[in-house]
Amino acid sequence: MTWIDCTREHLEAIRGIFNDAIVNSTALYDYVPRSPEVMEVWFEAKQKGGLPILGVLNEDGVLMGFGSYGPFRPHAAYQYSVEHSIYVDARFRGLGLGKALLQRLIERAQQQDYHMMIGVIDAQNATSISLHEKLGFTPCGHIREAGYKFGRWLDLALYQLVLSTPAEPREA
Repeated sequence: MTWIDCTREHLEAIRGIFNDAIVNSTALYDYVPRSPEVMEVWFEAKQKGGLPILGVLNEDGVLMGFGSYGPFRPHAAYQYSVEHSIYVDARFRGLGLGKALLQRLIERAQQQDYHMMIGVIDAQNATSISLHEKLGFTPCGHIREAGYKFGRWLDLALYQLVLSTPAEPREA
């Protein structure tokens, strides 16, 4: 396995993983698969914000999964808080990649002086909830019937990890 910072060359593979999650799961509360144009805007926003897109390749150079984070909310006082997401290609689930990706995102968030990471998880996703709990995330909220997909209402579970960074927070 090779750990990478994803580039434009990985966008189509990322799009494939996103679109599988959109069509086949409640990991994303979207209905419509993402177009190449939407992915380009997403990638540009990550680049402009200095936000990571971490990936892992197998020995054949296939992207097995990726993780990223972005602003939790757009207001200035949230400058030290990020919402993260992790997606693993269905062919490579069960190999511990989700845990490894989340650990690397935590490390990167600390390096970038963030203070809080939040995961917004479909409340029925026991695998993701367990992963977050194993890495020290704690429940911090439950939002009933936040989304509607596949003919049913979906609840959200919020999990947070408070980091020791930054050493000297400032108001922007």
